[in-house]
Amino acid sequence: MEKNELLINIYKIHTTYLGISRIKRNLGIEEDVVEFCKNKVLDKKSLIYRKGKNWYIENGAIKITINATSYTIITAHIIK
Repeated sequence: MEKNELLINIYKIHTTYLGISRIKRNLGIEEDVVEFCKNKVLDKKSLIYRKGKNWYIENGAIKITINATSYTIITAHIIK
């Protein structure tokens, strides 16, 4: 699958209530998690690839995992 599929469906990206708190804690941010992740998806510097049932977005030291079917942000964390 091409990353254009993710870009075309960017409006579908969302997360759960528990996902919000988990991602904020993992990344050490207080801003809107969904908007933060969408901005990383749209960033031309991001590496976007699909592996199995998930999309992976890597940008700098951040890696985001998004389910390819539901477009739910599963997790985001700092790459060590």
